[in-house]
Amino acid sequence: MLDTAFFVRWLTATAAAVERDADLLTELDSAIGDADHGSNLQRGFRAVTASLGEEPPATPGAALTLAGRRLISTVGGASGPLYGTLLRRTGKALGDAAEVSPAQLAEALRTGVAAVAQLGGAKAGDKTMLDALEPAVEALGSAPPPDGSSSFPAAARAAAEGALATVPLQAHKGRASYLGERSIGHQDPGATSSALLIAALAEAAEADGEVSE
Repeated sequence: MLDTAFFVRWLTATAAAVERDADLLTELDSAIGDADHGSNLQRGFRAVTASLGEEPPATPGAALTLAGRRLISTVGGASGPLYGTLLRRTGKALGDAAEVSPAQLAEALRTGVAAVAQLGGAKAGDKTMLDALEPAVEALGSAPPPDGSSSFPAAARAAAEGALATVPLQAHKGRASYLGERSIGHQDPGATSSALLIAALAEAAEADGEVSE
């Protein structure tokens, strides 16, 4: 079972990954966007980690809801509302439970991803964060591997592959869509940061002893 400490560890690992790869995210965004994706998420997740220290959440759902609120209030452009919606809706779907199973987390994440799709009016293949999140949720919600290992590493791999698969796609949503065919050949920064989020989830699970592969 996954307790509040697990979710705090996940969010903290995500913040560390954003700090590490902020320049890469901004470089990707400079090709097809506003060149601020790395710095925006850096500011947002710094605020998230500060809030987690100042207002320790009591439940997994509260941890994600707090993070979502902070991202919405500190990150401008589309990233704040989209990431904030993802985490808030996932947190609300988890409810007040003190612990949740990986299967419950997968279902809650599915709710969060659906809310992102609705907010952005996007679907997989539009060259957005959904291209990493949707395959990750599918992998996380699938039956555990027969060797007894966790689905978290599979979700991380699916998200990374989904982000890479945005390179040959033409953007149909967001600022990148203004470029038309010129958006082809660039990896989507939102899908890339989403892959970081899911990789951090696998990292938290591994630290929690959830992974045996």
